[in-house]
Amino acid sequence: MSAASPTPAPSTAALRALLERRIAVLDGAMGTMIQARSLTEADFRGDRFRDHAHDLRGNNDLLSLTQPAVIEEIHAAYFDAGADLIETNTFNANAISQADYHLQAIVPELNRAAAEVARRAADRATQRLGRPCFVAGALGPTNRTASLSPDVNRPDFRAVTFDDLVAAYLEQARALAAGGVDALLVETIFDTLNAKAALFALELLADETGVRLPVMISVTITDASGRTLSGQTVSAFYHSIRHAQPFSVGLNCALGGAQMRPYLEELAGLAEGFVSCYPNAGLPNAFGGYDETPADMAAVLGDFAAQGWLNVVGGCCGSTPAHIAAIAAAVRAHAPRPLPAPPTALRLSGLEALTVA
Repeated sequence: MSAASPTPAPSTAALRALLERRIAVLDGAMGTMIQARSLTEADFRGDRFRDHAHDLRGNNDLLSLTQPAVIEEIHAAYFDAGADLIETNTFNANAISQADYHLQAIVPELNRAAAEVARRAADRATQRLGRPCFVAGALGPTNRTASLSPDVNRPDFRAVTFDDLVAAYLEQARALAAGGVDALLVETIFDTLNAKAALFALELLADETGVRLPVMISVTITDASGRTLSGQTVSAFYHSIRHAQPFSVGLNCALGGAQMRPYLEELAGLAEGFVSCYPNAGLPNAFGGYDETPADMAAVLGDFAAQGWLNVVGGCCGSTPAHIAAIAAAVRAHAPRPLPAPPTALRLSGLEALTVA
């Protein structure tokens, strides 16, 4: 580990300046755009994995290796639509999730390749559009939960340990950083213990490299109860992760924008850093699709911007470059949420939050 405190990444000041100047725009759904391509099993395999023993169709993260041009085209489309910041195609590019495809051995290569594709798209967009374009390394929640048992008959059982998660996140984040990302985004958090493992891994990475990348955090509220899958309220979740001093914290996925409204308002009143929101294009319909049009999403998120709740805005499942273009236009006239004065209260949490003034 480095003896000195980690120094900020070179692009951090520029990214911070952008968010202080205006509401920054994040990209939309990668999976939605990939599904629209109707790629075949052979497309996912490419030449390299032609003889792999396990089916690979649906492993979207693998496309950064087998179809990098497709992924770069999607990144470019989001930049052209108005995105300032794109996510790497790495939502499931961790050893725990990739074990389902028997590809955990290539996780470092997978993440570095995805980061390099996104970096190339960002650098080309910067030249083409004449404005700075950034890359966030996406770290998804994995397909395991550290807080809950998957077996109702064995409530003490856990399918993954905290140390397993730390190791998986550190391996992924190390490769993303080596590939040139500007920030690291721990997203779609449904279990705070998983997120804590990710945040610990990112601290280890900063000590290891001597460089601190901005840490962005995004939690998902799973239903109208206003809680995460592991049971925390928005306030309790924020109290649980604020020690990491996140660059940004926000909400994504699970709900449409309209359903997120009270939870975003609550978070905007709590967060000491920047606040993000990138909802689904509405709630899934009976066929698993998303019905909100670009105008629908833009109206909701434009209102959030007018309320002064946003610093970063984008789309999650079901959103496309057309959605991002409409959202970018809707928030353009509104000032970003100002950062509040540091609080002096003691903040504690379990499933509920406790604030001691």
